[in-house]
Amino acid sequence: FFLMYKGLHFPSTADSGTTGSLFKDFTWGTELYPRVFGVDIKRFINCRFSMTFWMLAGVSYTYKSYQTHNELDYGLFLAALSQFLYLVKFFEWEIGYMRSIDIIVDRAGWEIQWGCLCWVPAVYTLHSRFLVQYPSGLKMWQAILIFVIGFSGVLLNYWADVQRKNFRESEGKGLIWGKPPVYVSAKYTIYNKDGTETTRGSLLLASGFWGIARHFHYVFELTAAWSWGILSNPFQNGALVLFYPFFLTILLAERAKRDERKCQKKYGKYYDDYSRKVPYLIVPGIY
Repeated sequence: FFLMYKGLHFPSTADSGTTGSLFKDFTWGTELYPRVFGVDIKRFINCRFSMTFWMLAGVSYTYKSYQTHNELDYGLFLAALSQFLYLVKFFEWEIGYMRSIDIIVDRAGWEIQWGCLCWVPAVYTLHSRFLVQYPSGLKMWQAILIFVIGFSGVLLNYWADVQRKNFRESEGKGLIWGKPPVYVSAKYTIYNKDGTETTRGSLLLASGFWGIARHFHYVFELTAAWSWGILSNPFQNGALVLFYPFFLTILLAERAKRDERKCQKKYGKYYDDYSRKVPYLIVPGIY
């Protein structure tokens, strides 16, 4: 309620105001980037609180499991290590998240703030928390094999992010996998509140990982997430430990569609050209 009222009466930026619906003002929000005493509320809650909690939760659960059972649970330990390193990557590449649809489109309303304050701490750590009382029972070699596969997803996801970052910083002049990049020079229009229009440009990368599918990096993210669930040994502990990877699969599939709608609206014919160059959304030949 505080953020809804603030966005209507004391906004921090111009991207604010009512949606015309009291319910949507509350759930979706009334301000994109609210600040209180100079603190970016959205960044603090989304990154500093929820991601830091997730990062430290696995460490805490591993220690508690060791205290309780007097032995190291290899499944829990390696899942916690993989998630910790994944979140090191997240904080190192935080600017990438700040360009995501969660940040640049969704306002700071109940939906996203409740999700980061409650859903992320509860659901994203569920498989690790479950193992505190019900160990995975995995042998060291089994856990290491699953860890290596999952952590490969983390590394490849980072590689894909760096590939696009370097492409943007070089303005398309570098090489990708030893070849000049294929891309679309797109233009889009910003409609200002004073009625004027501003035209800007973007380069849409269609090479490397980004030429395989428009959101191929989600495959790497899901590889990591499913490895964390499997390290919890669902064959012994049941399907509950797979809730997070199931949820993330649905979330990313829906997010890809939302991003498609946003990009289509933003770039128009240029995005049509890009989609012809990279026809698949996430999985080549399938989706």
